[in-house]
Amino acid sequence: MKPQPAPGTAGLPRPPALRPPIWLLVAMIAIGPFTMQVLVPSLPAMGRDLGASTAMVQLTVTLYLLGVGAGQLVYGPLSDRFGRRPLLMGGLALYALASLAAALAGGIGALVAARVAQAVGACAGVVLTRAVIRDVWPRDQAASVLGYVTMGMTIAPMLAPILGSVLEQAFGWRTSMWACLAFGLPLALVAWLRLPETLAVPQSLPGLSAIWGAYRSLWAVPAFRAYTALTACATGIFFAFLGGAPYVVVQGMGYSPVQFAFAFAAISVFFAGGNWLAGRLSARLGILRMLVVGTSVTTLGAVGAAIAMAAFPPHILVFFVPMAAVAVGNGMTQPNAIAGALSAKPQLAGTASALVGALQMGFGALLTFVVGLVEYGSGLGTSLTMAATGVGCFMALRGARRASGG
Repeated sequence: MKPQPAPGTAGLPRPPALRPPIWLLVAMIAIGPFTMQVLVPSLPAMGRDLGASTAMVQLTVTLYLLGVGAGQLVYGPLSDRFGRRPLLMGGLALYALASLAAALAGGIGALVAARVAQAVGACAGVVLTRAVIRDVWPRDQAASVLGYVTMGMTIAPMLAPILGSVLEQAFGWRTSMWACLAFGLPLALVAWLRLPETLAVPQSLPGLSAIWGAYRSLWAVPAFRAYTALTACATGIFFAFLGGAPYVVVQGMGYSPVQFAFAFAAISVFFAGGNWLAGRLSARLGILRMLVVGTSVTTLGAVGAAIAMAAFPPHILVFFVPMAAVAVGNGMTQPNAIAGALSAKPQLAGTASALVGALQMGFGALLTFVVGLVEYGSGLGTSLTMAATGVGCFMALRGARRASGG
């Protein structure tokens, strides 16, 4: 007969012996953004090679993003039922096969399909890393660990476009997909050897109706709604910037793609700085205090970007300096908001991680669409979208403080 946990231990953090190494968690959560960004510099070359239109080539990014969001909705509840480890290994196996298929794709349709499969496989790392952290660390410490993990994760989107452009120029765009395979296979091996199962008590989730019920039960918790909204809005500011910045800087202001790449890399450094602050201070100050500071800095930076773009002549520093403040605030906000959402129902941490991640991706995709409608090259449409989303962060913070009694 299977042993049962002691009374009152369900959903509580596991012993330190089950805690995986931080560097492994960083690699697990980084595989998704790395795979999304590594192909971006090669989009024109892919279109020429495959004889595809710009709109079709863009689907390799757009549908990847949607695949990440949809995949998380599946991984979360299944990991609460069957454990973190088997779901991660299955996701990495799918990722490796999809990377191989993308490298060998003979047409744009096959490549888009392979990219969607890549996204579904890669997003296992995002969902399950968050769930593992919440399994083995208490809430405030989980926010601290998430800060360190997210800080390490920023290296991936900072280096991936540079690596992708170098590989494309030297060997062709397909080499980026071989690089994904070279990332995924060793990660799967190390995870198999070093990642223990951290789920304390499997949850009974028989069928789609029960999965839907788990999501409904989470959404019924006011604290979960507020922390999730805060996470989505904080992430949404970045997606609004990401959607408009290349068009504003390269086409609107006339800077080169290389100059844009280095400026974007600097933003990643500031985001990592905010993550470092979250890692250092969250366990000491608590997530609510950190969220007040992080959200304030984020919103001031976003509103400042709109004011600067309206008041000063177009210049890359006018656009990027306020975004550096947004990045620092975002780096403090996201780990704490995610930790708060995952703590709403600790026994459903995997399901919560999936729903948070899916809403992040969905809201981010919406904002990239909105920016495409309102941005004409001046940067004002992008910065106004960022400012409006920053106000949404503050509204969500108020809800989080009320729900948590802070």
